[in-house]
Amino acid sequence: MKVLMVCLGNICRSPMAEGVLRHKARELGIRVNTDSAGTIDHHAGEPPDRRALATMVAHGIDISDLRARQFRVSDFREFDLILAMDASNHADLMAMAPDQEAKRKVRAIMELVPEHPERSVPDPYFGGDAGFEHVFHMLDRACDRLIDELR
Repeated sequence: MKVLMVCLGNICRSPMAEGVLRHKARELGIRVNTDSAGTIDHHAGEPPDRRALATMVAHGIDISDLRARQFRVSDFREFDLILAMDASNHADLMAMAPDQEAKRKVRAIMELVPEHPERSVPDPYFGGDAGFEHVFHMLDRACDRLIDELR
């Protein structure tokens, strides 16, 4: 299984989501290839935001090896599942999808946790550290559910 996490700039939410999934899969011995991308190229080549890095390290997960990249249409062929962090990212991905098969690969990550009151993972970039912690907990729950689906 190949899973791609997608947010806007690929320096906060999607690398955090990739890191959480990668960590959980390794711990459980589940084979899954992970990657993350942004719908814009503004941060291409940059490491995750320092607050994202710090939040992940606080939870025992290292994402310092990740670098931002822009989503490519070829990602629809390369990945089995593409998880959008919010409604805007989801809409952008659906607009880029070349066909119905590609569209079927795109899901909103919080669909995995239907009982959660927030349907989109909020962008913590312009907020403080607490926003990154909140995002971590949302992604942690969603990735637990995804792991359950992958078993």
